[in-house]
Amino acid sequence: MAHRADPSSSNPAPSGPASDKGAGVSLIHRLPPGAVNRIAAGEVVERPASAVKELVENAIDAGALRIDVEIDHGGKTRLVVTDDGCGMSAEDLALAVERHATSKLTPGAGGDYDLMNIATMGFRGEALPSIGAVARLSLTSREKSGPDAAADAWELRVEGGDVSGPRPAGFGGHGARVEVRDLFYATPARLKFLKSDQAEATAIGDVLRRLAMAREEIAFTLTSGGRRSLNLAAQTKGEAGRLRRLSAIMGKDFSQNALAIDATRDGVRVTGFAGLPTYNRGLPDKQYLFVNGRPVRDKLIIGAVRGAYADFLARGRHPAVALFLEIPLALVDINVHPAKTEVRFRDAGSVRGLLIGALRHALAEAGHRASTTTSAYALGKVSLGGTGPLQGDYRPQTANPYARNIYASDGSAPEGGLAERQSGFDNIGAPSARTEPLQGDAAVVPNDHPLGAARAQLHETYIVSQTADGLIIVDQHAAHERLVYECMKAALAEGGVARQGLLIPEIVEMEASEIDRLAPRFEEFAALGLVMERFGEDAVMVRETPAMLGEVDIKGLVRALGDDLAEFGAGLALKERLEEVCSSMACHGSVRAGRRLNGDEMNALLREMEATPHSGQCNHGRPTYVELKLADIERLFGRR
Repeated sequence: MAHRADPSSSNPAPSGPASDKGAGVSLIHRLPPGAVNRIAAGEVVERPASAVKELVENAIDAGALRIDVEIDHGGKTRLVVTDDGCGMSAEDLALAVERHATSKLTPGAGGDYDLMNIATMGFRGEALPSIGAVARLSLTSREKSGPDAAADAWELRVEGGDVSGPRPAGFGGHGARVEVRDLFYATPARLKFLKSDQAEATAIGDVLRRLAMAREEIAFTLTSGGRRSLNLAAQTKGEAGRLRRLSAIMGKDFSQNALAIDATRDGVRVTGFAGLPTYNRGLPDKQYLFVNGRPVRDKLIIGAVRGAYADFLARGRHPAVALFLEIPLALVDINVHPAKTEVRFRDAGSVRGLLIGALRHALAEAGHRASTTTSAYALGKVSLGGTGPLQGDYRPQTANPYARNIYASDGSAPEGGLAERQSGFDNIGAPSARTEPLQGDAAVVPNDHPLGAARAQLHETYIVSQTADGLIIVDQHAAHERLVYECMKAALAEGGVARQGLLIPEIVEMEASEIDRLAPRFEEFAALGLVMERFGEDAVMVRETPAMLGEVDIKGLVRALGDDLAEFGAGLALKERLEEVCSSMACHGSVRAGRRLNGDEMNALLREMEATPHSGQCNHGRPTYVELKLADIERLFGRR
């Protein structure tokens, strides 16, 4: 029980508001509305980008098809959001700046508001009053149905929480214009924590791009300091329009290297696009997740992408993905954070499984496809002879004795290896290339196969093949490494993982909460060769480990599994460790660089690549081949 300090006591009473109260006076008091709004603003409006996010989301909910954002000094001194949505009447303007007044929720039959079925971007009714409490806010709007813009447009102002208006105003068209000046002037301490103008402008651009990615039918512009930094035209709603919007934001290379995603499970659908493994980055800054059109930052996508691409990328490399999740409103809670950037799924495991399955299916369907950026990089590195532009007609002349036809009229290779066919050029040193005649399948017509027909082996490392419209250079070791790895994975899946029993079981001490996360997955780990069980309240006993791992840091592995479960909801460490061993074994057991291959061997490798999923990249995420189109080669020689 708490006791009040005795005034007659020789011990001094603690300083503070409570010490000044007399007996019977309440220690709890109501905060004034201004203080309440400033506290709410601290949760909703963290920086100028937060204000832009709230205002743009309001415009999206209002049905806008064009949203223009203007900022000065990173939004600190001025930011304006203009839209062509449905607009507001004078009565609605007055209500819009009251706390917890919103048009996004409607009462049900019983008069209650269902907070678990939110279909709009915003619903709390805190954004405008919060911004008005810490800045100078001006709202100008005209309803869409108004026949006369001058008569039906209204303006309302809020300055540090003080409301004035609404009053008649001029506003062309319909929609709303929200202007925020001197953000955080009413809370100067907040200004000290803002970053530079450039950093704040960058954050605003990032927020606007994320919102625009999910709304391809809406046009967006961003003007910073009088300079247009973002201009996204409206696209046709649908997959094609969305890919064009993503390409405009994530770079044009993304659309050329993107795999379409479309999968459904238990009423939950995921669509979007994922980049090829060879189209990867050093940072995970191009991984986006949208839930019912709302951009969210969730650990779920990090774990799902990591799990789906684990076979294809080296550590420290990250793919580019944009996934759009459509989920029944009852299965997701968006009322988790005031800024609405986090969500909570009723069955997160099922959603994660859907994401991983959809990504893996798309990667498998890609087959041997590699990113176009590899070929573009190769063309960019080609050294052209001469210093000036090519002049004249450089088409081969029949009288030229050196214009030999390397291939027969039927497209097959003539007798003699590449070095033999070059014997007429006595003054040119022959490269390290095959010298044996190409026989058997080497005579195949290149039109018959996507990866063409082998024509030569360069430096005992690279296979050169001719396709119907170009040529392909294959890294024989990288290609065969992927093929061996896929075979080992298939065998691993069919036969299970061999185990090795420990002479003395290993005891791993852990926190009870970590063991609680591990225990439901004991059977899953046993299927991967790791057999363990509870040992008291704060430890687990490991009896068997995967044989292929050999000597392993058991404690480190088990604790890593616990960390994965806590962060991603799945134990990725063991599976990745097994895959790393398979990858290493495949690397050391593959055709090495420096080994000469005959024509049949080279073509067999090409045919197997065509039939094997993921053969466009090796186990470390590097491309296994580079394709050069005939049109690109002709440009290099001035034929186009």
